[in-house]
Amino acid sequence: MTDIEIKNVFKIFGANSKAALAMAREGVEKSEILSRTGCSVGLNDISLKIGGGRIFVIMGLSGSGKSTLVRHINRLIEPTSGEIIFDGNNVLDLSARDLREFRTRRVSMVFQNFGLMPHRTVLQNVTYGQRVRGVSKADANPIGMKWIEMVGLSGYENKFPHQLSGGMKQRVGLARALAADTDVILMDEAFSALDPLIRSDMQDQLLQLEKNLSKTIIFITHDLDEALRIGAEIAILKDGKLVQVGTPHEILNNPANDYVARFVQRRAGVIPHA
Repeated sequence: MTDIEIKNVFKIFGANSKAALAMAREGVEKSEILSRTGCSVGLNDISLKIGGGRIFVIMGLSGSGKSTLVRHINRLIEPTSGEIIFDGNNVLDLSARDLREFRTRRVSMVFQNFGLMPHRTVLQNVTYGQRVRGVSKADANPIGMKWIEMVGLSGYENKFPHQLSGGMKQRVGLARALAADTDVILMDEAFSALDPLIRSDMQDQLLQLEKNLSKTIIFITHDLDEALRIGAEIAILKDGKLVQVGTPHEILNNPANDYVARFVQRRAGVIPHA
């Protein structure tokens, strides 16, 4: 099982990041930093420990920093300051070659905007991770077909992305991540384009995957209902800051502040993930 630790991560967007970082460390508000430096604070001193073999949910409204944070784990975004520790090693120390290997074998990602290759079929997209590792087409294709069937796309394996609906494209992205068989799967709003019935089915499949394969899954969502259903633990962000970390029971029954309490009050009757 893979443990991840995020240590004191700041992300400043803008040319005057050094000055903005100093202000953020002094506790200056995000809006004031923007007006004085022209820089936007994406993440403000985030520290998290994510245990292996479970679903860890990072949630918040648009602009909270949740997608920015998850992209630090595989270094699609570089932090302005801080460390990303993956199984005891700092991801920021990886060379370009080691980083490619890390992204191929250790971490896969399901993007909100699909990230599919338009010139490849569904099957070719799904098996891409296996093929770049050197797995033969004959061996990779059965793996791909297994996950295509799992996400409900049997019969579409020879279609191209432009022939699919938005929800179908998102399922291809999920199947690709699952077929890659990495230690960690990062999922950024992975079910947002699915209709409610399929979304519920995919949540069930994700919980089954966690149970059967002990995958470490970091799931990004703005939907507390979804977070409570699938998350073993939930981190809530607001304006780039970590507001609360806890189990679904703790989030529901002991909200850290009024911001979290307002989320909970609007969502009654949710049965948390056990």
